[in-house]
Amino acid sequence: MLTFVGLGLYDERSVTVAGRDAIRAADRVFAEFYTSRLVGTDIETLEETLETTIELRDRAGIEQDPEPILAAAAEEDVVFCTAGDTMVSTTHTDLRLRAADRGIDTRIVHGTTAQTAAGSLTGLQNYRFGKATTLPFEDAHGGDGVPDSVVATIEDNRERDLHTLVYLDIKVDDPHWDDSDDTYMTASHAAAMLAEPFPDTVGVVVARAGSPDPLVVADTLDELATRTFGEPLHLLVIPGSLHPLEADALESLAGADLE
Repeated sequence: MLTFVGLGLYDERSVTVAGRDAIRAADRVFAEFYTSRLVGTDIETLEETLETTIELRDRAGIEQDPEPILAAAAEEDVVFCTAGDTMVSTTHTDLRLRAADRGIDTRIVHGTTAQTAAGSLTGLQNYRFGKATTLPFEDAHGGDGVPDSVVATIEDNRERDLHTLVYLDIKVDDPHWDDSDDTYMTASHAAAMLAEPFPDTVGVVVARAGSPDPLVVADTLDELATRTFGEPLHLLVIPGSLHPLEADALESLAGADLE
C-alpha cells in the first residue's frame, strides 16, 4: 500500500488525526518539501511528534527516480508526505499512477490547502476563484518581469469576475538554484512585479496561513510592494469584482479601504 498524506499548512500539529495515524502505522515514511514547506517546524520535530523516521526525497528522487518508494510500497505499507494536500502537485499524481501500474494499492489522506485557507482568511468566496497561477522569480524563468502565462491567467479570471490565487515561488533545495540563494518569494516582491502589468489594481496578501498568527492585508499592488509581511509563506490574491459580503470582509478582515 502507498498512502499519500497531506501534512497541512504550517507545523507538526497541522496534520489530521487520520494522517497522523497512517504515518505512525506505516513501515516506512517518505516526504518531499520542495513543492512547499511546513515553515513552522523542522524534520526532527516532525519525526518526534509523529513517532517515525522520515526519509526525505528531493525533486529528482520523486520525478526521476521514484523506484525506492515504489519498491518499498510493493512489499510494505508506505506513506508519502507533503505539505498542504498531497495531490495538488501533478508530480504526486504521476507517482500514484506509477504505483497503480505496478498493482500497488493507493489511498489519500487529505490535508488543508493554501487555496481553501486563502478563501477562509480573506472572506473571498471559494467558488469565485478561477484558475490559480504561480509567479516565478525573474531569474527562474529566463525572462524579464512577469511571464505572459501569469498575466493571461489573471486577465482571463478578471474578465470573468473571478479571483486569482497567485502562489509565490520557492527556491529551496532546487538543483538549478544557487544554494546560497534559498529564497521564499515575499508578497511585497510579488506585488512589485505584478504592479507593472496591473497598475491601480487591488491585491490581498495572505501570510502564514495555518499558523497561530496569520496576516491578511488588502491594498493596491503599489502600496503592498512597499510593505513587509513577516515570515513566509506568503500568498497573493488578485480579486475580481466583489460581492458586497466580500467587500465587507476585506474591509473588516484585511483593512481594505473600500473607496
